[in-house]
Amino acid sequence: MKYTFPLGAVIVLALIAWLGSQIPGMQYLFGIAVPYLAMALFLGGFCYRVIKWAKSPVPFHIPTTCGQEYSLPWIKQDKLECPVNTSQVVARMFLEIFLFRSLWRNTKAMVYDGPKLTYESSKWLWLFGLLFHYSFLVIVIRHMRLFLNPVPGFLHGLEFADGILQIGAPNLYLTDVTILLALILLFGRRLINRHVRYISLPNDMFPLFLIFAIASTGIMMRYFFRSGVDIINIKQLAVGLVTLHPVIAGKLSPLFYTHLFLVSTLLVYFPFSKLMHMGGVFLSPTRNLANNSRMVRHINPWNDPNIKPHPYSAYEDEFRENMVEMGIPVEKPLPEKTEA
Repeated sequence: MKYTFPLGAVIVLALIAWLGSQIPGMQYLFGIAVPYLAMALFLGGFCYRVIKWAKSPVPFHIPTTCGQEYSLPWIKQDKLECPVNTSQVVARMFLEIFLFRSLWRNTKAMVYDGPKLTYESSKWLWLFGLLFHYSFLVIVIRHMRLFLNPVPGFLHGLEFADGILQIGAPNLYLTDVTILLALILLFGRRLINRHVRYISLPNDMFPLFLIFAIASTGIMMRYFFRSGVDIINIKQLAVGLVTLHPVIAGKLSPLFYTHLFLVSTLLVYFPFSKLMHMGGVFLSPTRNLANNSRMVRHINPWNDPNIKPHPYSAYEDEFRENMVEMGIPVEKPLPEKTEA
């Protein structure tokens, strides 16, 4: 069920678009109505989740730390793992967002005869994760040429760099290969690694299958089934969608409507899934806060002002005799008893 249900769902979605787009009059549903609805749900859901997270109170600083914190002047501080000011937090967030720094420290635990538990470096997850995300980003940016007229110069430069090997006709884009490779390897990890396989859920597999289907249909349109894929009509539709004057000028391939419908499905699914880590990483208190609890006192705003704090000194004064009787160390000795 972990794999068959998500895979079956993606196949059914593709068949719905493939067959439905061939019914007369349904092209407007799959080419105009569905994309508009998907974008509205994407933007609305994204904003709702971000606003909801932003409203969540964080009374204390709880950054994740794994290095030497700021202490005595002669002890070297790990400024990225234990930031104490805004600039250090920004540097940490930059490396986390653009280079996946936490994944770079990914390790695997292995049990050998003895038994002996060892921890080993495992950089391949970081590599494939970085490869997938940047390939996806470049592909999305490349598709902006369909919505812009005229096409900015930097998009031409990006396309040239992506197809610099000039393999085949039309040129093979490197990101078309790397995104498929990364998806296959990330999916293979969930099959081969028994620990990851155990905790994998259908909602972990569905976006992998969905993105793979989106990439596959896009590659088929560009390299294998070019008949019926009129780039001029597609661009006219894309520009019309952006300018709120959509028009379907000519007959478009069912493969294009399938590709567009799967993209729309991803947009609808995105805000309500784990994919929202794209927006959530900016609001994660374990990453975006400074580790300055020793320098700044953080008072919980939920505390009832009528409830006075009960420090350890008062606690010891209250229970000192019992603590001494149980052999628990105390800061102050029991007062000597005076004879009456």
